[in-house]
This record gives sequence, C-alpha cells and structure tokens, in this order.
Amino acid sequence: MADLEALLADFTGECADLETLVAPLSPADWALPTPAAGWTIAHQIGHLAWTDEVATLAATDAERFTILVTEAAPKVLTFVDEAAAEAATAAPADLLNRWQRGRSTLVDALRAVPVGTKLPWFGPPMSAASMISARIMETWAHGQDVADALGATRVPTARLRNIAHIGVRTRNFAYQVRGETPPATEFRVELDAPDGTVWTWGPETAEQRITGAAADFCLLVTQRRHRDDLALTTEGADAAHWLTIAQAFAGPTGEGRKAGQFG
Repeated sequence: MADLEALLADFTGECADLETLVAPLSPADWALPTPAAGWTIAHQIGHLAWTDEVATLAATDAERFTILVTEAAPKVLTFVDEAAAEAATAAPADLLNRWQRGRSTLVDALRAVPVGTKLPWFGPPMSAASMISARIMETWAHGQDVADALGATRVPTARLRNIAHIGVRTRNFAYQVRGETPPATEFRVELDAPDGTVWTWGPETAEQRITGAAADFCLLVTQRRHRDDLALTTEGADAAHWLTIAQAFAGPTGEGRKAGQFG
C-alpha cells in the first residue's frame, strides 16, 4: 500500500472529483434522491462531512471520541442515518463549506498522528493510513450514489487500488458478519487497472480466483452494483459465493442494489 502522504493525496483527489459534481448544483438538485433509500444528495454529502469530522475527533481527542461512541451505543443502527438527516437540513452552500473544511482538517489531523499510533474507531483501532484509506473508500462509494442520482459517469482512476485493497482485506469480515466461516485458504484476485496494468492479491497458485475490471470489483465490494451486473469472473465455488456477500465497509450487512437497477 501507498505511504500516508500518497493516501492523503488520493483522499484529496477523490473529494475534489466529487466536488465537481455537487458544487454546481442548484438547491433543488441537492434534494434529488439517490439509490440509498431515503437519502438525497444532501444526505450523502452530510454523511461524508460528519464522518470526516468524527475521524478527526478520533485522531485528535480519543477521550471525546470514546464518549461519542458510548452515547451512540443505544442507537447503533440509526445514529449514522440521524447524523446524515440532520446535516441535510443545512443550506447546500453551508453543507458544502462544512464538508470542505472538515476534510481539510482531517488531512492535517492524520498527518500529525505519530507513526505507529492506533486510532480508536467504531470497530477495531486503526492506523492513520488505514483511517484515510477507509475515508477514500467511503468518499468514492457515496460519490457513486451522487453520480447515479445525477446520471453522471465517472472516469476510473488509480485511486481505485485503495478501495480494491480494502475489499480484498475485508473478505473474512464479510463472512463473519453473516455468521459464516471464512474459507481457510486465500483467494487470488487479479484486477485490470484503469491504466491497463493488472493489480493482484493472493497466491498465484490459488484455486479460488476472481478476475475482472478494478472498477467493477470496487462497485461490488462497496455494494453499489449487483453481482449480476458486473463483468467479474470467478473460479471455484468459494470465490463465487464471496462475490455475493463481499462488503468493504464496517457495520451490518448492506442491502446493496438490485440486479438491473442501473440498466
């Protein structure tokens, strides 16, 4: 994986790309529904702004972050939606400014984290590099929801490698969160990168294999497209099953998208 500065640059770039979609929108457009049930474009940006702020808190004040987690515990299944809904009530210009300021503050906060420090989070503690990798993944995934709401097509970039890496690393989590036992052996994942090269994970001799476009794999592990709508090839029953449950994000299993939802 890339070093922290490279990851911070990728996060900044991913945010900038999403901003090109939302900055020109009229106030009415911010209220457009996205594929996430009940979430408008404003909800999507509000969620990103809130999560960046919470990540900054984890990086700068572990005690206050622990208090936040404790307070959220009784409503663990709803507090994320509630935060997005509250953020979405702001005027679009104010919400855009909040997101811009929050993500810049997060970059500065993570850059200042001492090497080797583990930051508290809603799941296991993570390094600054893992934290910003997760923020890249979420920004890209929620950015896809915004793009889908607007009928926009995004150009894949090398930043997808960060998301694909998380998708591979979270393989066992996808099984565990569903009460299933992960396979004992590693899978081989070979993805066609936007620049024509191939990104690989796992042993070359693995019997269970996944191949295809990196963009399709990232859409799958973030549950932004249904498995049936993606050009991914598998070898082995375990690999085929994994692609029906994969999720790169923490928390409960998501509902994902329906087959054929996007044409």
